[in-house]
Amino acid sequence: MLIEKIRNGLSKTRNKLQEAFLSVGIFFDKDFEKSVPRLEEILLSSDFGIKATDKIIKRLRERRAECRAKELLIPLLSQILIDILNKAEKKRGEIFPPLTILTVGVNGTGKTTSLAKLAKVFKDRGEKVLLVASDTYRAAGVEQLFLWGKRVGVDVLKSQTGQDPASVAFDAIESALSKGYTAVLIDTAGRIHTKKNLMEELKKIKNVLSKKREDLPQEIFLILDATTGQNALSQVQIFSDTIDVTGIILTKIDGTAKGGIVLAIALELGIPIRYVGIGEGVDDLIVFEPNLFVQSLLEGIVLK
Repeated sequence: MLIEKIRNGLSKTRNKLQEAFLSVGIFFDKDFEKSVPRLEEILLSSDFGIKATDKIIKRLRERRAECRAKELLIPLLSQILIDILNKAEKKRGEIFPPLTILTVGVNGTGKTTSLAKLAKVFKDRGEKVLLVASDTYRAAGVEQLFLWGKRVGVDVLKSQTGQDPASVAFDAIESALSKGYTAVLIDTAGRIHTKKNLMEELKKIKNVLSKKREDLPQEIFLILDATTGQNALSQVQIFSDTIDVTGIILTKIDGTAKGGIVLAIALELGIPIRYVGIGEGVDDLIVFEPNLFVQSLLEGIVLK
C-alpha cells in the first residue's frame, strides 16, 4: 500500500520528531512563547531549515486561536506544512510527445538508479520509454543503465566513452521521433556542481535539445540525496541557476532523519519535489504528494 511505503520511508524522521516532541511539553496556551525555542530546535534538527522553521513558527503564532487544546497542534502543523509544499508546485503546459526529461546531479546521489526506476513508473503508465546513456565519461555507467533497462523492460540508447553527450541526446530525440517513443529519459554524468566547465556541458545538452524542438526538454530533474540535508540547498541553487531545474527527485529519504529538507527546498527555492526514493526496490520511487508526505511524517506523533 502506497501510504504504508511512504510511512516506512519516513520512519527515521518521524521517530526523531516524536522523540523530540515527547522530551518536553509544547504548550499552546498562554505559555506558547516559552515553547518556541524548543519547537525551533525540533524543526531545525530535522533539517527544515531556518526559513521554513521561521515560517512555521510565524504561522503557528498567527493561528494559535484555532488551537484550544494541545491535541490540535499536530493537525494545525500538518496544514501549515501542506500549504508550504503546495505553493512550490508549478503548473505545466501541454506536453507534446516525446516527453523528454533531462536528469542531472552530483556523483553518488543514485541518479542512474533513480532514472531507471522512473522509467518503470512511465512504463507502468503505458508509455513507450527510451532510456538514454549520455554519461559518456564512464563505461560502467552506460552498462549500469543498460542492465537496469533490461530489468525494467525498456529500451536503452547506449553511448561510447568520450562521445559528445549533447550528440547522444540529439540522437535520442531523432530515434524517439522516428520510432514512436513517448518518453525519453536522459542520464548525464554525475558532476561536482562547483565545476563550471561541467555545468556548461549541461547547458550545451539543453541547448541542443531545444534546437531540435524548442519545447525540449520539457523537464529537468535534479537528483538529490536526502541524507546530505541542508547541503543539498546549495546544489539545488547552483544547478537551477545554470539550467533552470523544474523538479527534484529526492533519493534515500528512507535512510535519513532529515526529511524536513523537503520543506526547506520548497520554501527557500520554490522548486517542487516530483518523486521521492523510499527504498532500494525497483518500485520504490514514487510520485511526491504533499498531503501523503505530511500525513506520513506526522502520523502518530503526540504531545507530552
